[in-house]
Amino acid sequence: MAGHLPPATGLGTPDRTVVISTMFVVLAALCWGLSGGIGGILTSDGWDPVVVSFYRGAIGLLFVLGWLAIRPQGSGLGSGRMWFWSAVAGVGVAGNFAFYFISIAEGSVAVAATLMYCAPVFVYLISFIFGLEKVTLFKWGAIVMVLIGVVLLTGVHDIGAGDVTPIAATAGLLSGLSYAVFIFGFKYAAPHGSPQAILVIAFLVLISILFWLGDPEQKVEVLSTASWPLFLVLGIFGAGLSFIFYIVGLKHTAPAVASIVAMVEPVTASLFGVVILDQALGLNQVIGMALILITVTALSVYASTRRKPLAEQLKAKSG
Repeated sequence: MAGHLPPATGLGTPDRTVVISTMFVVLAALCWGLSGGIGGILTSDGWDPVVVSFYRGAIGLLFVLGWLAIRPQGSGLGSGRMWFWSAVAGVGVAGNFAFYFISIAEGSVAVAATLMYCAPVFVYLISFIFGLEKVTLFKWGAIVMVLIGVVLLTGVHDIGAGDVTPIAATAGLLSGLSYAVFIFGFKYAAPHGSPQAILVIAFLVLISILFWLGDPEQKVEVLSTASWPLFLVLGIFGAGLSFIFYIVGLKHTAPAVASIVAMVEPVTASLFGVVILDQALGLNQVIGMALILITVTALSVYASTRRKPLAEQLKAKSG
């Protein structure tokens, strides 16, 4: 998802609207980064990653329902295509939430967040397969660099290292793949309905899937546990306000700026893991992480200058 930059005002001074919009994107990325850390605390306390993901989505649903109630115009709820692609987005975000927290539970916040950040690479690979994106040397070079970064980050080149388990690495990559599915679903639903309506359907699908998969006893225990404030904060900032901040912010944020700002999420999550959860990283992991973040950001900036931003559709739909 990308943004749109209106004309600047004054002597090179950005329009106030642009600055505010960019700050919304920053806040969204910061919220998502912190949600990884909170998820790390909950899963380390023994909570099922799927149950954690369910409550994150359930609380988020309340916020997007409120957003839809306030701005019901152009919802597109009568469009079958909007429902279909929104459901696809819901499957994607369900997988993203669940696999992300599984990766955190089996490994570390920093590794999980960085592997999830590989989502744009999966978007390109899927686009190549279906002929939606032109293959270029730059894109393949970027994908190879990301793969090298993944190898260094996960330590798969050193069988005896044992820093990252196969489950943690696989779940982290699947969270990125799932997010790519969400991106595609949201993209194709956007022309047929408002972002708030799309998110309502997506979150309904999310909680339906995760309610069925989650531990039945823990789903009930959450309601009376002393950890409920963490679940509440996770849902509010990790799914409620963050998605609203991000979509509203994209309306007036330049695509390249949004791509760079997105790095706030994995960096924040990584710092949370290292500082708060005392999850150490080796030198090879730091190098791999830097390689992934820099390459994916460069790839996203490159792409955002060559395609019509999704936010142009969102601007007309969200009011």
